[in-house]
Amino acid sequence: MTSLLTFLRKPWLWAFIAAAVTFAATAAVTQAGGFGLGMTALTFAAFSVLVGIGQMFVITLGPGNTDLSIPATMTLAGTLALKAMAGDPALIPLGLAIALASGLGVGVLNYALIRLLSIPPIIATLSASFLIQSAAIWSNRGLRVKPPQALADFATGSALGVPNVAVVAVVVAALAWVVLERALAGRRVLAIGQNLRAARLAGVPVDAVRFATYVSCAVLAGLAGFLLASFSGGAALNMGQEYLLMSIAVVVIGGSSIAGGNSNVPGIWGASLFMFLIVSMLNSYGAGAGVRMILTGVIIIAIVAAAGGRKVSR
Repeated sequence: MTSLLTFLRKPWLWAFIAAAVTFAATAAVTQAGGFGLGMTALTFAAFSVLVGIGQMFVITLGPGNTDLSIPATMTLAGTLALKAMAGDPALIPLGLAIALASGLGVGVLNYALIRLLSIPPIIATLSASFLIQSAAIWSNRGLRVKPPQALADFATGSALGVPNVAVVAVVVAALAWVVLERALAGRRVLAIGQNLRAARLAGVPVDAVRFATYVSCAVLAGLAGFLLASFSGGAALNMGQEYLLMSIAVVVIGGSSIAGGNSNVPGIWGASLFMFLIVSMLNSYGAGAGVRMILTGVIIIAIVAAAGGRKVSR
């Protein structure tokens, strides 16, 4: 009984409950059926998971820490990677390296603005996003380069019935869980978010941890951009636009504290599935755009309120 109560107090549980209820309501009216809907949800949720995990670590650092450059980073990484590969499957490793390197460069730029110029993270990453988006526009020059066919097949394909991009997101989530729950690096991120001054006094290398966190977030955004561009058949200049608020929403809905110092990885998956399914459900029931926005907002508030009203337990 005690273990059951402990389980029910876990903040990420509410995101999965909401996703399950929404899935059932959508599967009842969709022509794709439960299996088709599930595979589609896993596919599109995977991209939100990748950027959400990076954003989760940044937000965990404490109030004011948010990376608003994620959409621009995704666009730049996808654009540069596909342009370098030029449809040649032999250059796929090079394209992936360029995408990850793009994220690395953005992460370094973001933290340089934050640390060296003492600019608040929200302002610094927002400002950097304009520079990054401009670089993507200059590189793209209005062209839509297609990914190599082998890469497109991987991004849209599946293994044992599970979408490949979902497998990648699960692996990344598992590694993130290990870092957050079992590694010294994760404990340091949590300590900084709980009390920055106390963390410094305890000998935590605050600047190094914050630097690594912002870089990791940007690298994951680069990976997400690489996979999304491959999945959608090319890099578009607005391809990452919806992930600005999405990356923050899945963190909050997933049960992580927006004030920092307390986060969980499973909730990112639950929230990402829910965010896709709620839109699918409202579309399936023929709700207009305005009604969809209102109902989505009301449901999100209800879930956050339900999770927030319980004792935090990871």
